[in-house]
Amino acid sequence: MGQAKPFCISKWVVWDAYQRVRAKHGAAGVDSESIEVFERDLKNNLYRIWNRMSSGTYFPPPVKTVEIPKKDGGVRSLGIPTVSDRVAQTVVKLYLEPVVEPSFHPDSYGYRPKKSALDAVGAARQRCWQYDWVLDLDIRGFFDNLDHALVMRAVERYTQCRWIILYVKRWLEAPMMQEDGTLVLRTKGTPQGGVISPLLANIFLHLGFDDWMRTTHPEVPFERYADDVVAHCKTEKQAKQILDSIRERLKRCQLELHPEKTKVVYCKDGNRRGRYREEKFVFLGYLFRPRRSMNRRGKFFTNFSPAVSNEAAKKMRQEMRSWRIHLRSDKAIDDLARMWNPVLRGWIQY
Repeated sequence: MGQAKPFCISKWVVWDAYQRVRAKHGAAGVDSESIEVFERDLKNNLYRIWNRMSSGTYFPPPVKTVEIPKKDGGVRSLGIPTVSDRVAQTVVKLYLEPVVEPSFHPDSYGYRPKKSALDAVGAARQRCWQYDWVLDLDIRGFFDNLDHALVMRAVERYTQCRWIILYVKRWLEAPMMQEDGTLVLRTKGTPQGGVISPLLANIFLHLGFDDWMRTTHPEVPFERYADDVVAHCKTEKQAKQILDSIRERLKRCQLELHPEKTKVVYCKDGNRRGRYREEKFVFLGYLFRPRRSMNRRGKFFTNFSPAVSNEAAKKMRQEMRSWRIHLRSDKAIDDLARMWNPVLRGWIQY
């Protein structure tokens, strides 16, 4: 008889993890192995992942760094794990997520089953009608600055499973490979682009923010999508006090609010008097601001509500210009409709 593995991991879970990775059609990592190449020796590749994870000898390869431009002129670094590593991370996610999910806050919407960005926007819309003031919170470089020791403490609050703790620690410490091939060791942060990163972020911010808000400021509702947060207050004075309190809390979590992007916003509408220097904010691609609306009786009024943000609308216009429809005289109108209608339907639903 073969020697028993120190860790009990189901081969069926590894198979399920592979199916989920395959469905997302992700890019290749540092080994340049695509999903198609991985599948040429699928049985052995999956067995190798299971065998190494079960025996405690799985070590993640470096994470490929891809820089994408941000709208403010900077760059965001994405970390692309290899196909094998994405499967391994998904295995841990499939075991860990059901353990932590039931305790998460109902107003945490990011990367959670049966919750979406649109749910978060809808909740924010309703509360902007009920509360006069909003805190638009921006955590500076959240994924890049997560403290590894605090992340591990947060994970250990939910599980004592040795192999989950072992591999989470190894993924946090896996080096980044730059585009020129240079390896960069990581002492903090978790790469955006990893399968396990959003779950670790939710675990960390549930304990660091959501649960703390529920116990410390139960009178202040909020919506959080990953590190994107808005909170609702009755008065400007309360908003500023809560902002100071949140700033101190995040400092204890080794994080900080971005001084320029974090702001107090007045939800100005037809019934709210006075003016304030900030009367609009963007949340998950939607611009919240005072808008002219019509009620059921056909009367116009000013309503504080979301619609497509200026940045998103600009991208749509650029996309339409790139189609160069006036040069496509070789296509019938039905052909053009088939080409672009799916995109237009998506925009209309947005």
